[in-house]
Amino acid sequence: MFEYHGWISVRDSVDADDDDCNSDRLRDIVEGIRSRIREIDSPYLLDLRWMNGEPFLHLGGFPNHRDEEVVRLFAEVGERAPGSYGLLHIRDDEDLMHENEVVVLRLVRCTVTEHTEPFLSPCIPALEDPFRG
Repeated sequence: MFEYHGWISVRDSVDADDDDCNSDRLRDIVEGIRSRIREIDSPYLLDLRWMNGEPFLHLGGFPNHRDEEVVRLFAEVGERAPGSYGLLHIRDDEDLMHENEVVVLRLVRCTVTEHTEPFLSPCIPALEDPFRG
């Protein structure tokens, strides 16, 4: 299983101020992200909306296997909108390097880095009891 939950505050630049939220460039970026979301056509949560004058992307799902499109979209938002920031929590039992961890992808200034989520890892025993066969 591949469980993921995340969010991104979509920003045109790192020096964005209140006036930048209404820029034509940011609106074009948002439309590009919307188009990309339509391409993915996931049955899971891919929600981009404006809240209090700023765009936010929320992601969530629980497919049987890893969905690279979701991970790519997370990085793509940073490429399209360099001031964006956010987190994507992933639990992937097929990832042999992290099968007992929740991994957090951190997007800041166009860069995605990977970290172990300390509050939910190790999954056994933090989230589940050990298997008793």
